[in-house]
Amino acid sequence: MRRFAIGSWVATSLSLCTLVIVSLPMITLLAHVPQNGWLTTDSGVFSALITSLQSTAVTMVFIIVLGLPLAYQMARKRSLWFRIVNKIIYVPLVMPPLVIGLLLMYIFGPYTWIGQAVSGLSGSLVNTLVAVIIAQFYEAVPYFVLAAEAAFSDVLINYEKTAYALGKSPWQTFFHITLPLALPGLLNGVAMAFTRSIGAFGAVIVIAYYPHTLPVAMWIALQEQGLPAALPLALILILLSLPLTLLILLGRRRTHA
Repeated sequence: MRRFAIGSWVATSLSLCTLVIVSLPMITLLAHVPQNGWLTTDSGVFSALITSLQSTAVTMVFIIVLGLPLAYQMARKRSLWFRIVNKIIYVPLVMPPLVIGLLLMYIFGPYTWIGQAVSGLSGSLVNTLVAVIIAQFYEAVPYFVLAAEAAFSDVLINYEKTAYALGKSPWQTFFHITLPLALPGLLNGVAMAFTRSIGAFGAVIVIAYYPHTLPVAMWIALQEQGLPAALPLALILILLSLPLTLLILLGRRRTHA
């Protein structure tokens, strides 16, 4: 009994220690941002904010539209091909974002065949809003696909077989049975991909230094004006990321209640 009490005390202490360590950056940020310091009227910051919101909105559309069918196939198919696809999806997740940006330059840069084709139609692809979206997509898509795959895997295939036996088509089964049951996990994936997309920096700064997104503007402020100038932008970025995550967590609690 004594050993159990000691073990419980050690586990509790380590848990509290971990919680404090994880909370330190946010506490530090709130403590050092001047009052109303994040309510900046700087036109460059406002432009970066708009760019981040626009690019992230478009990126999320592509991630969901392209990632949802792939995640469902990965969850349902057991062939060698889809086992290989599952491993491929992990590549952008484990690859450093800066490396992703360098490789994207080799794919979409001005001297590649894709870059030259686009250049002949509408100018260079690099340093455009489209380049921001491409970089955000590569950094964020694994978070949604892997979360969506897990969500679909949790839906028992017997539910789908029952729907088929009752005369439902595959599309009806997906939208009326599978999708609603997988929705909480899918929303987790949306939240993670959104946060990763709007905070993308490594790949973005290589292929799309212009137009500035919030993370790039924060880096510029840090380099040119120092840490105090960058912290308000960091707070804005966090405030953009938190609401969606909190809404999804609250929605999941209500679902399980």
